[in-house]
Amino acid sequence: MQPADPAQLSRKLADLRLEHRDLDTAIATLQATIVSDELTIKRLKKRKLQLKDAIARLESALIPDEPA
Repeated sequence: MQPADPAQLSRKLADLRLEHRDLDTAIATLQATIVSDELTIKRLKKRKLQLKDAIARLESALIPDEPA
């Protein structure tokens, strides 16, 4: 596995954070409606969790390894 470009990882991280924030807004909007689509909300929440995991992995990849 080759080390990734930190600038590229940072851009990807910013994109994922933006999508995560947008999903948060979309979920809140759907939940605020009287007749909400529960399946859609569950799918959005699942995608949001996937994004959170991807963000954590990228943040970890951006931290330089320290010698033991």
